[in-house]
Amino acid sequence: MAAREHFGSRFAAVMAMAGSAIGLGNIWRFPYMVGQNGGAAFIIVYLLAAVLLSLPIFMAESIIGRSTHQGTFGAMQTLAPGTKWKWLGLLTVASPLIIMSYYSVVGGWSIEYLLKSLTFGFNKPEVATEFGTFISSTWGPLLAHTAFMATCALIVVFGVKKGIENFSKITTPVLFVLIVIIMVFSCTLPGAYKGIEYLVKPDFSALTGEAVAMAVGQSFFSLSLGVGTILTYASYIKKEENLLSAGIGTSAFDLLFAIIAGFAIMPAVFASGIEPGAGPGLIFETLPFIFSKMAGTMPVVSGIIAILFFVTILFAALTSAISMYETGVAYLTEERHMSRKAAVLLIFAGCWTVGVLCSLSFGPLSGFKLIGNSIFDLLDKFASNILMPFGGILFTVFVGWIMPKPQVKSEITSGKTTMASQVVYSVMYFLIRFVAPVGILAIIISQFVL
Repeated sequence: MAAREHFGSRFAAVMAMAGSAIGLGNIWRFPYMVGQNGGAAFIIVYLLAAVLLSLPIFMAESIIGRSTHQGTFGAMQTLAPGTKWKWLGLLTVASPLIIMSYYSVVGGWSIEYLLKSLTFGFNKPEVATEFGTFISSTWGPLLAHTAFMATCALIVVFGVKKGIENFSKITTPVLFVLIVIIMVFSCTLPGAYKGIEYLVKPDFSALTGEAVAMAVGQSFFSLSLGVGTILTYASYIKKEENLLSAGIGTSAFDLLFAIIAGFAIMPAVFASGIEPGAGPGLIFETLPFIFSKMAGTMPVVSGIIAILFFVTILFAALTSAISMYETGVAYLTEERHMSRKAAVLLIFAGCWTVGVLCSLSFGPLSGFKLIGNSIFDLLDKFASNILMPFGGILFTVFVGWIMPKPQVKSEITSGKTTMASQVVYSVMYFLIRFVAPVGILAIIISQFVL
């Protein structure tokens, strides 16, 4: 077998992991939830959840991956041979591929809207209604879904260093530059101050139990936890790199991007006199309408900002999707001894096929329901409500209660014996062992009682 690849540096690892974490949810979901649930008060809860819950789960996955330098299945086989923990490995091979199947459909929409922006297709008032027409059609969304999947395959087939690392080292910093440019433009629009106030004004009366649960859940889901993508990327980190630094760096990048995205979107929404909405409609319906309104007075500027925005959307979608793709590829190449090219093609075929059904569930298959949900919605709810929390709680239990304590300590401290490293280890181990499992359990329960 060929020697296993590794990320070339801590910067490369953080850029890849941050790219995995920064996805479409940061752009449309986080700004909406902040505004509707207490503004700055929501952000405070989100930040606390990131430190007390998400970072420990991130570390649990990273410890498993880096300690073995294997993918999800192989890592569990190595650390707990002959036990049923191997099923966690298989679960976290399947989970990201299920997510990839419907996520690629939304990624395809971003390609369609980038092409539309390149032709200045938003310079007309009826653009907001075109989204529903597009996704309910047959061939356009399928071609876009195929193009997105093919782009992911092309990146992953080149391997960890030449494919994923090189792509992430370029696109993740570019993502930040683009979203900052859009933020500056958005915040300088007439009437934008209302959108800024919407995001930063603390309203603790809006911070209900449901709002707290949403903040904790968003922190968890935003970092792509519980599905093995972080574990897989961590398995490519060299032993001499500091795992905790990588975890803090990734969490910080993810949080910062989400906040900047809020200031890039909401001021423009309010400046146009539009009430903010939730879901993909904010990206593909509300914002194109805003661009069309701007085109009446500044068509060139509006066109450029639209292009930059949908380039950002596409990059965010791709950096997340390739981490899901790589989790399956790692399993097939390491455990089934397939070539990387064959593994990439097999996953492409499987995810593309399921994605076709998800895409058609907005159109020709819209009347087909399973447990009252379309195929797209069913897979989304199954992954978000069951697979991710279940995987997250098992990872923390395994690291906190099953793995040998000295091994966990060595990974957290990177072998250092200073007083500071021992304190950091004690705090992180406590969070992994006790706080994170309880927090995930609370997320699961809140889905049924709130």
